[in-house]
Amino acid sequence: MQKQIINTPHAPSPIGPYSQAVRAGDWIFISGQIPINPATGELKMNTIQEETTQVMENLKAVLTKAGATFENVVKTTIFLSDMSIFPSVNEIYGSYFTGDYPARETLAVKTLPKNVSVEISMIAISKI
Repeated sequence: MQKQIINTPHAPSPIGPYSQAVRAGDWIFISGQIPINPATGELKMNTIQEETTQVMENLKAVLTKAGATFENVVKTTIFLSDMSIFPSVNEIYGSYFTGDYPARETLAVKTLPKNVSVEISMIAISKI
């Protein structure tokens, strides 16, 4: 099985030795996204709603480059700086799906890159 690296200027450039996403067969593995505005390179951290929206928009850009949508997502992992923000993150996150939600786990961790409050990674399948 071959792998294909997926990168788009419409999502933040990786801040380490990783790719935005990798396609392996029909599977698309999307690296964790944080609330960096790809146009400016600046963090969007005024509110947890703003952070989460930027994360989801970054994920959407990578999915689009891979020829997929949120309907193709089968698994997500959400990392939070504190579980108290879960309801706000969950509300924004859920608004990007139209039903048939993917499998998911949500974890609170000590710190996230650049001290953001939310990071989300995804696994999608390119054929449904």
